[in-house]
Amino acid sequence: MIDKLDAALRFNREALNLRAQRQEVLAANIAHADTPNYKARDFDFASRLTQAVEHGRASQPVQMAATSSRHIQADAPPSMPERDLLYRVPSQSSIDGNTVEMDAERINFADNALRYEANLTVVSAKIKSLLSAAQ
Repeated sequence: MIDKLDAALRFNREALNLRAQRQEVLAANIAHADTPNYKARDFDFASRLTQAVEHGRASQPVQMAATSSRHIQADAPPSMPERDLLYRVPSQSSIDGNTVEMDAERINFADNALRYEANLTVVSAKIKSLLSAAQ
């Protein structure tokens, strides 16, 4: 039963995780808009989602080092490896070597946030329908 629930929500779960990761990448681009020689980063959402749904998450949780035997062992959530991020090609070059284009970043940020909210709405509706089916 749990396997069927997991399978029913896997696509949406992976999509939400990737949208959250992309939001962090886009926010970092916006934060570094005035940093000389900063190169804007992004990733191919569709291919990453396909890979995550078919093969699961590529990265394992990060093991945190304990410097004392009294520390509580914990796992940090997996983050996106730097090698998976692509550099964005700017449409107009800048003098300081920064490739962040604020208009494009703002549009991508707002679009990603909107799609994240839409995905949350879909997940909520799916959970409600599963609950009503169980009753």
